[in-house]
Formats: sequence, C-alpha cells, structure tokens
Amino acid sequence: MLAAGGSQRLGQAKQLLPFGDATLLDHVLDTARACAFDQLLCVIGGSAEGVRAAVNLGGIEVVENTQFGEGCSSSIAAALGAVDERADALVLLLADQPGVTPETVSALIRGRSDAPLAACAYEDGRGHPLAFARSTFAELADLHGDRGVWKLLDRRAADVVDVPIRGRVPRDIDTWEDYDAAIASAFPSHAS
Repeated sequence: MLAAGGSQRLGQAKQLLPFGDATLLDHVLDTARACAFDQLLCVIGGSAEGVRAAVNLGGIEVVENTQFGEGCSSSIAAALGAVDERADALVLLLADQPGVTPETVSALIRGRSDAPLAACAYEDGRGHPLAFARSTFAELADLHGDRGVWKLLDRRAADVVDVPIRGRVPRDIDTWEDYDAAIASAFPSHAS
C-alpha cells in the first residue's frame, strides 16, 4: 500500500480524510486486509505522525519513506526492503484509490498466473492495482519519480498480462472534486 504522498494538490493529508466511519486510508487498508495476503505493508511518509495516530494499522507492517517527496518510486523502493524473502510477487495498491475492491485484487492475482507483470485492464484503460513478480524487484527498486511503474510496464510490454476488469479505472483522490465524487460513489445516501 502506497500511502506516503504529501497531498500537495489537495492541501491536506488525504490519507486522513473522513471516509465512512473511518479515514480514507483505513478504508483502503481494510480492502487489503480482505485480500488474505501473506504480508501487508503500508508505506507512509507525508503526515506519518498523523497516520500513526489516527489510522488502524493493526496487522500492517509500516514502512516510513522519508524521501516521499521524490515520488511513488521512492515508496516502492522503501517497501521492497521490507518484503518477506519468501514472497514471489508484490501487489501494489494506492491509498488514494478507494474504489479498488478485494474482488478486483483477486481477479488481478488469478489473471496474473506466473507472469512477470500484471495490470488491471479496465474498460477505459489500464490502472491499479498492479502485480510484480520477484524477478522484477531489482528493476522496481531502480525506478524514479511518480510514473516509474508505467515506464516499466511500457518497457517490458511483452511481459505484461492485462487482466480484464469490469468498470472504469477507479478514481484517484487528488482534488476536492475527486473526494466528493468518491464519497458520492461509495455512500450514495450521504451525498449532497
């Protein structure tokens, strides 16, 4: 789970935004918990102190990325240092994408089989979550910036399995409009 961003576009810690009865990060961590992974890692950075104070991190190994301002790739590199040596793959989830469901993650894992790389192929394009075989970890560790994983998928296009997923790419929460839309989608009876 990548949850280290500084939320600069939003202007406050999006990980801590109210979402249902908890925070946005709580919601996404609950999704990860429902997936029955062997190991759950959450990389925090921006607002780390607030996240530790407000979010239920039970059952989660927390990795702090002090270089979070260098983009998602720095958080992936931080996570790789904590991945269990027995793990054969890494599934990458985003803390600001509450529309991802356990069913989507399960479909990605089933569809990946033993491919080196897998992405969700939604009806309107490729999106998260993504899966990476251990054989790609060295390349993952060398990525830079926010678009590094997409460049890796492009560079290794022949090795990527695109797993068909019904629906549109789940919205990232980057703006207040995104947040309002996510709330309206998740909790239609509470939307204004």
